Amino acid sequence: MTSTDELMDYAEVIERFDPVLGLEVHVELSTHSKMFCGCSTTFGAEPNTQVCPVCLGLPGALPAVNEAAVESAMRIGLALNCQIASWCRFARKNYFYPDMPKNFQTSQYDEPIAFDGYLDVTLDDGEVVRVAIERAHMEEDTGKSLHVGGATGRIHGAEYSLLDYNRAGVPLIEIVTKPIEGTGARAPEVARAYVTALRDLLRALDVSDVRMDQGSLRCDANVSLMPKGTARFGTRTETKNVNSLRSVERAVRFEMTRQGAILAGGGKIKQETRHFQEADGTTAAGRTKETAEDYRYFPEPDLVPIAPSEEWVERLRKTLPELPWERRKRIQNDWQLSDAELRDLVNAGAVDLIAATVEAGAPSGEARSWWVSYLTQQANNRGVELAALPITPGQVARVIELVSSGELTNKLARTVVDGVLAGEGEPDAVVAARGLKVVSDDSALTTAVDEALAANPDVAAKIRDGKVQAAGAIVGAVMKATKGQADAKRVRELVLERCQN
Repeated sequence: MTSTDELMDYAEVIERFDPVLGLEVHVELSTHSKMFCGCSTTFGAEPNTQVCPVCLGLPGALPAVNEAAVESAMRIGLALNCQIASWCRFARKNYFYPDMPKNFQTSQYDEPIAFDGYLDVTLDDGEVVRVAIERAHMEEDTGKSLHVGGATGRIHGAEYSLLDYNRAGVPLIEIVTKPIEGTGARAPEVARAYVTALRDLLRALDVSDVRMDQGSLRCDANVSLMPKGTARFGTRTETKNVNSLRSVERAVRFEMTRQGAILAGGGKIKQETRHFQEADGTTAAGRTKETAEDYRYFPEPDLVPIAPSEEWVERLRKTLPELPWERRKRIQNDWQLSDAELRDLVNAGAVDLIAATVEAGAPSGEARSWWVSYLTQQANNRGVELAALPITPGQVARVIELVSSGELTNKLARTVVDGVLAGEGEPDAVVAARGLKVVSDDSALTTAVDEALAANPDVAAKIRDGKVQAAGAIVGAVMKATKGQADAKRVRELVLERCQN
């Protein structure tokens, strides 16, 4: 935080002001090629290897619209309860950035492909907030700048900058809310819940991988404050490219406390973009925010308008999957979960993983147990989301099957999961490579039991005297001798048998 940032206590902000939010979410589509050319969209390729005259904006190059991207935009609009435009066109948004090779962005201005929708958002306590959607429009992404030599990774203080145009031209859908009012103290929570719900929806539509860590889902958070009793919106700031759900909530909360302090001190809010600082949860000033007039929009002369027919729209409507909240309600009924239990699974990011594990053949209770206990622990240890663990629901289902068949104990199963997470292959391959199958052969177990009884004559005497609870010590000794690979139930049976003879 800079020395000039003074903050108001959050409770005082809520007492004196009404927050107004506006959330702009940019979604990179998972099409194979870019929005207006045939270049690949694969993430992580060598810099400037996925470019051509069109996405580099070279003279004479002509764009062509990606039909798959248009259909993805329409499906997103339909899932957000939007109207689909019967006629729309692209526009040129003019501004200079080093990572904009054409010096303009091909976007949509006053004629978006989808408009006037809504998304119902459920908060942690079950309250539902309806967020109105202004528009969802198509555009192209920019390239990427890498600032080298500075302490912050930003241009200020850097020695030089590198430009990678691989991302330039990747299809983007920008989803813009109408002003979100009336949320009071829950404004930061609403912002996070909205982006979470939107991410889940887009993942269900299979139009994007929605990887916030890779920039395929980014949120610009607009925040302003109105003094209590007034109806005129305050001046807003726009915190750009917030790239995690937690950061969306933190950015909104910080801006509310920062703006509250300025307004209470008689100052004015600057309409500007701001950058979120992950390290301390603050925002820092960027550039003065342009207005629509500054961008000098005009219709794109090199692209024909798009006029979706009713038949096309209805065909796409039929491709919409079961929406995440509908699926969760069905799962809640199938698994007989309380509202609180379901919310816990949702908050842990486990619902879809458990459902996929069940679909792969595992009982729901055992699937839940694995994902919300041992695997959640492993995700926390690695500092990643549950879904980012390098193990699939099918692999978890196979581990559960091996335990159910008696080939693995629960302890051995955790060792197998560790092997899968370490990249050692499928569960069966880990079992074979590490020699982890349960020892269930009676002759081998009997030998191990006899050796344990001989080594612990006092315990054996107690068992023979009828103190069967003492058998646990012999079972433990056998399990230790077999490195946990013995069938504990069968070992106990053999211990009691041997002591009765």
